[in-house]
Amino acid sequence: MNGAIRRRVGGAICGLLLAALSACESPREAVPPPAPVAMPDAGAEVRQALAPTGTLRIAAYAGSPTSLVRQPGSDEARGMSVDIGREMAKRLGTPARIVEFERVEQVIDSLRNGEADMTITNASAARAALVDFTEPLVALELGYLVMAESPLRAIADVDRPGIRVGVSQGSSSQATLGRLYQSARLVPVPSLRAGADMLKENRIDAFATNKGVLFQMADGLPGARVLDGRWGAESLAIAVPKGRDAGKAWLERFTSAVRQEGLVQRAAQRAGLRGLAATEPR
Repeated sequence: MNGAIRRRVGGAICGLLLAALSACESPREAVPPPAPVAMPDAGAEVRQALAPTGTLRIAAYAGSPTSLVRQPGSDEARGMSVDIGREMAKRLGTPARIVEFERVEQVIDSLRNGEADMTITNASAARAALVDFTEPLVALELGYLVMAESPLRAIADVDRPGIRVGVSQGSSSQATLGRLYQSARLVPVPSLRAGADMLKENRIDAFATNKGVLFQMADGLPGARVLDGRWGAESLAIAVPKGRDAGKAWLERFTSAVRQEGLVQRAAQRAGLRGLAATEPR
């Protein structure tokens, strides 16, 4: 039972006792957040491994709450990569800097090329050959976004002749659906913004990725809907460039700490992340 449910149940019980016994003289206090998990000082060797320039460079791409989003009319950056990355920099004892890209393929390339130091992304087997991952932080369902007038009503409707499905160029969705589809045609797009425009202009029939991104896109497309069900799930984890083994043990402690302290859940809430999978990532 999570903290929000505990507070609601506790409040209801207190109300019943007030009515029956004139007890519970004061409202139930809010449950405090979990105490920070004790972590050893990062030390110079760990800082050099994980932030070799002296600044932790956080790679992110706009439009995905798993990475980076901005509220309308605000320049404040939120997102899993942004918030967890800033917390990582804080505990390392370094400044943080966001390095922004248009799509996830460029984010992965920036880690491979040493242009960035960390991100949070789908820990697929293909990407694990390019970058190193921690244990997963959270799992997300994979699905489709369609416009209101679309005849597509279920996941099973999509893989048919003539159906055009947009995917982020170089994404894991492109790779996975390319193997799964028998009839539908994949259309790689250069950014999430371009994918939304193509959907609105009927240049694609659906857009495929994790539901966190799909619900975010739907907010800007009146009448757009995320199809029920899922065609897969992905596990999000912290990714760092290969060759940073001196920081591996500290990074795993950090990963465990942000999960235990509820920082992952708070980052997801701040970013408006939806579409979490029912099962824990493995």
